[in-house]
Amino acid sequence: LKTKTLDGDTLAFEFAFIKATEGILLEDPMFDDNWENAKDAKIPRGAYHYFLPNYDAKKQARNFITSVQLSKGDLPPVVDVEEIGKKKKSELVKSLKIFISDIEKKYGLKPIIYSNISFIEDYLADDFVGYKFWIAHYYEEELVVESSIKWLFWQHSDKAFVFGCRQPVDANVFNGSFSDFKKILIK
Repeated sequence: LKTKTLDGDTLAFEFAFIKATEGILLEDPMFDDNWENAKDAKIPRGAYHYFLPNYDAKKQARNFITSVQLSKGDLPPVVDVEEIGKKKKSELVKSLKIFISDIEKKYGLKPIIYSNISFIEDYLADDFVGYKFWIAHYYEEELVVESSIKWLFWQHSDKAFVFGCRQPVDANVFNGSFSDFKKILIK
């Protein structure tokens, strides 16, 4: 599978992240099809949950866990957190730690935390040392972040086009070698 960005670059797909769940009840209606299609295409796949801070963290974790069965060769689970809702920073962090704890207990590994660079720096970096981040920061030549922020993936564009898709998709790169990438896959 190959895709083109708006500036004409051609990219090969080496992995795919697929939205699985959001909040306490929503499972993306295309998740099962997208999940199986990635497997059939032999593309390493990862599932993510869109975290809503105003909803119960344990119920959100249960929503993800009941929807996503990870297998050998899959990427670690991801929690996408982009909003603080009606919470203070300390409340957001506490709630997110509850969600992450349940995910770690179920899958036996730390999830990757996804957000934009500003949100990570303002709300997450200090309280999630030891976690790897997937950072959204568009239209830059390179990703520049504080050295304390350990990132695995950089979402550098939201305007890539894939044959068969009517809308632009996000484009991401992995921070490391192919050997490094294989090490993060579920054993």
